Amino acid sequence: MGKYVVRRLLMMIPTFLGATFIIFFLAYAMPGDPLAGRCGQRPCSANYAAWFYAHYGLDKPFFIRYVIYLKGLFTGDLGVNFYNNTVVHELAIRYPTTIRLALIAVLCEIIIGITAGILAGIRRGRFIDALVTVSTLVVIAIPVFVLGGLGQMIFGIKLRWFPVTSGDGSWYQLLMPGVVLGSLYIAYVARLTRTNLVENLRADYVRTAYAKGMLPRRAIGLHAMRNSLIPSITYIGASVGGLMGGAIITERIFNINGVGSLIFRSINQRDGQTLVGAILVIVVIYMVVTLIVDVLYGYLDPRIGHE
Repeated sequence: MGKYVVRRLLMMIPTFLGATFIIFFLAYAMPGDPLAGRCGQRPCSANYAAWFYAHYGLDKPFFIRYVIYLKGLFTGDLGVNFYNNTVVHELAIRYPTTIRLALIAVLCEIIIGITAGILAGIRRGRFIDALVTVSTLVVIAIPVFVLGGLGQMIFGIKLRWFPVTSGDGSWYQLLMPGVVLGSLYIAYVARLTRTNLVENLRADYVRTAYAKGMLPRRAIGLHAMRNSLIPSITYIGASVGGLMGGAIITERIFNINGVGSLIFRSINQRDGQTLVGAILVIVVIYMVVTLIVDVLYGYLDPRIGHE
């Protein structure tokens, strides 16, 4: 296991460098002028434009800017945005809110999604199975911005159970946005768990366990359940990276001052430095979570080796 983890960590280095180059290229290849709107309705003067491009290094060739960025990256410097604030500071004040939002969504995935999938799989063909199937289809079919608007109208305005906007980003204020953000993932996790559990319940090894006199609860929990959770764990791990990045639509709907809003602002202002830094942090989170998920495979199914 130790050798596998070390090997995967070493593989992350070229992956990270490749992702850095692609993201840096795409961020600065965005159409539009970073100076647009910075001088109000009037065009910026030539002196200010020259200072602006020189101050933020936009007058240098692409590869020189990339090398300079890499040098700063290895020292923990993600650069300075167009407001002369360091990108590290911008991320530091927003990530706590986004992490809370993502944790709520992930917990909803795990608790609601897996539980619903297990109940539907065990009770295949019965009312609970039909209820889970129909409800997940409805959630998948409705866009997130519609779910967010409905949540605000019903639970925020009419019932007054939750605030309409996030305010200071407390756990209570992020509860409804977190459920909305995780709703699509909940539906997919429930369907994945249900489908794989039904398939495994028909497998020979489960029938053999029943034939040996094993109790249904033990046969399902010890044998069928562990194998059925592997696809769901994979999907949950893949979703964590996107959730930690802060869903842009959800954060905009609920006025959450998180990483998603920062990315949206950076795209609008052509602020490549902030955009690259924010996405690179998401890449690192995604790689770490993927490694954790791969390690969990061995515990869920001992047949899966890591050597």
